[in-house]
Amino acid sequence: MRTIGIILIIVGAAMFFLTGIDFTTKEKVIDAGPIQISAEKENRLEWPTYAGGIVIAAGIIMVLVGKKK
Repeated sequence: MRTIGIILIIVGAAMFFLTGIDFTTKEKVIDAGPIQISAEKENRLEWPTYAGGIVIAAGIIMVLVGKKK
């Protein structure tokens, strides 16, 4: 449980400083038999800044609970 708490603290810190990630997907524009045309689409996955703080707090609680046992 303590290890999971440490991982949550690290992930939460990354979420706190990085407000989102960018990624590219390929989408089929035309698929007519042997003719296929695809295009790349830029996507962004965002989360609010306070979400990182919540994950850090959850990690700290898990570390503290793990020490009591």
